[in-house]
Amino acid sequence: MSSSDGGREDDGGDITSSKNDECISCEQNNVDNITEGIESVALLDDMSMCANCGKEGNSDDMNTCNKCKSVKYCNAACKKKHRKKHKKACEKRVAELHEEALFKEVEPEECPICLQPFPIGNHHTFESCCGKLICDGCVHAMKASEGGGDLYPCAFCRTPPASSNEEEIKRLNKLMDKGNGEAFTTLGGCYAEGYAGAYANGTMGMPQDRVKANELYLKGGELGSSSGYYNLGNAYDLGRGVERNTKKAKHYYELAAMNGSIQARHNLGCIEGQADNHQRAMRHWKIGARFGHEKCLKMVKIGLIGGMVTKDDYANCLRAYHERQNEIKSDERDKAAEYWQSVIG
Repeated sequence: MSSSDGGREDDGGDITSSKNDECISCEQNNVDNITEGIESVALLDDMSMCANCGKEGNSDDMNTCNKCKSVKYCNAACKKKHRKKHKKACEKRVAELHEEALFKEVEPEECPICLQPFPIGNHHTFESCCGKLICDGCVHAMKASEGGGDLYPCAFCRTPPASSNEEEIKRLNKLMDKGNGEAFTTLGGCYAEGYAGAYANGTMGMPQDRVKANELYLKGGELGSSSGYYNLGNAYDLGRGVERNTKKAKHYYELAAMNGSIQARHNLGCIEGQADNHQRAMRHWKIGARFGHEKCLKMVKIGLIGGMVTKDDYANCLRAYHERQNEIKSDERDKAAEYWQSVIG
């Protein structure tokens, strides 16, 4: 009995050992198969098919449609030959991409000193020494630390203020040479009447030239300044240096909104509302409300009363609005607001 039991235990052990060997072998084969599959997929990802002739080629070496970026061609000749067939699908895809970008919520810029989001509107200063936008709170804190006079260093880099208009313009030109979009926008403000920044109404020794201002706004926008595109949208909206053109105003407001301008977002809602595109208008205003724009919130409330906005949507916008207001508040910003209110009267 003991011998039989022992043998059965040995047999069992051998069977178990044999199964383990088979499992290890199977697992290795599975790993090899998975690895080969991954490598095959990677190769396929690198390969594309010409939309015109069907020839396969390496994606990096093929010619991509400049507009929709969704199809590839083996050469420029195939691209040109396929253009007519691809046109309708291309335009549809381009429109879809535009909508995705337009209604994507972009987080606003932050002050590089206090790291709080900038309030909506002109509550910051562009420093021509370092090319930084600084919130009014941090600028006022620096002003107060220097005795409250009109001459105080940059709150970010501590560079003394420019000694003359000529030096200020020279600093801006240096930043422009480096591709600073805000410098272009700021210099545009030196030429423009009604610019909301520090250099308005043809000041800083510059002649008033709204056409020149618009050229600078455009360049600033192309380099990433949402204010540049926003100001250019205003120019076409109000006829400043150009003929009034709502279509062009909308175009530049859209570019500004895609770069984070909530004011442009509000204006887009107004344009869409006037065109009876009420749902699109509400989409813009709901985004604006969530980022703390008071007028946008009021329009969302009107949409709620008119049945275009649900109670849940309005509640979410209201909650996000108050959260944003709390995020942008600080004692220094409140002091700055009080100071400017006393100056303006």
